[in-house]
Amino acid sequence: MLYTLVEMNRAALAPMRLWAKGTMQALENPLNPFANTSLGRSAHAASSVFERATRYYGKPEWQIPSTEIDGKTCTVTPVTTWSTAWCNLVHFSTEGAPKDRPRLLICAPLSGHFATLLRGTVEAFLPTHDVYITDWTDAKMAPVWLGRFDLDDYIDHVRSALQHIGPGAHVVAVCQPGPAVLAAISMMSEDEDPALPSTMTFMGSPIDARKSPTVPNLLAEERSFEWFRDKMIYTVPAPWPGMMRRVYPGFVQLTSFMHMNWDRHVDAQARFFDHLVEGDEDSAEKHRVFYDEYLAVLDLTEEFYLQTIRRVFREHRLARGTFRYRGERLINPAAIDSVGLMTVEGEKDDISGIGQTQAAHDLCTGIPDKMRVDYIQPGVGHYGVFNGRRFEAEIVPRINAFQGMIANRD
Repeated sequence: MLYTLVEMNRAALAPMRLWAKGTMQALENPLNPFANTSLGRSAHAASSVFERATRYYGKPEWQIPSTEIDGKTCTVTPVTTWSTAWCNLVHFSTEGAPKDRPRLLICAPLSGHFATLLRGTVEAFLPTHDVYITDWTDAKMAPVWLGRFDLDDYIDHVRSALQHIGPGAHVVAVCQPGPAVLAAISMMSEDEDPALPSTMTFMGSPIDARKSPTVPNLLAEERSFEWFRDKMIYTVPAPWPGMMRRVYPGFVQLTSFMHMNWDRHVDAQARFFDHLVEGDEDSAEKHRVFYDEYLAVLDLTEEFYLQTIRRVFREHRLARGTFRYRGERLINPAAIDSVGLMTVEGEKDDISGIGQTQAAHDLCTGIPDKMRVDYIQPGVGHYGVFNGRRFEAEIVPRINAFQGMIANRD
């Protein structure tokens, strides 16, 4: 019912949103004498804030036109090289780049935002890597006849993506997919899969959510499983293609994240208003770029969300050695003995606390010490682990050095 009410509210606000948009356009006309008055600038700013607060934010574009490699500007083109109903494997084809660059698979989280949230992550690795990323399908866009998509299906997709890219690649799991990626590589090691990657890097991942529990971790423990099933799952309404599918809506996840830092988001909107009134277009554009991405969310299938809650955040099956693939095959991270392991955490991470990602080292006992690196980045929170100035200047060089060390060993 909540999903239907949200869509009804959006539809009800459509006339006012169109009015606000029309007001903005009228006040942006240089021939309008009212546009440059104090009252006119305030009216334009208020209309802009209202229009942005009530619009639907669809999936953003990648917007990575080029990258610089060895002082040369190279054109970048996102190309889907492998796909299923639930995932596109996007390859960032780079014209004029060296053919021998290391291949890198970035496993994007399926936790409410589109893979484009990792645009900065992709951009940071493009000068040195041949980059691929998992781009997951929005569940509200998936007709019910496509069937289920659960946590085990996610594991299958990671393995299939690695097989498509080929042996000796590098894997970076950002946040939530850490347990699934570790499970996939564990099975590949046991099976002696020729597509086994050279290294795996986990960044802010809940490998063992019992360590330094954060607000989301505590919520998963304090609430009953039935509470999540009854309160977090809703039916997609018409006219979405996935109507009648049971999902965990992206707007619920977004609301939860925003409430964790509510004052900061309210202040950001107030500053945006002030920037528009003052004519500070550069600051206003930075606000638009960030929130165009942050407010664009996707839905998760019911089965994927509830399995993740139960198996990763409530029962901690991977950390306890009880994680079974499709309820049958026991996942054994100790079987990994030839893949380099690096873990990266943020000192101020309020989503995946210190120690949750480091736990991968405790599980992967078959990996020699000389093939392991653990790094805690000072002064950054969860987002700073995979994006931003410190990520580019301090984390990426360490990941590159680690991957190079393992490659030279081989």
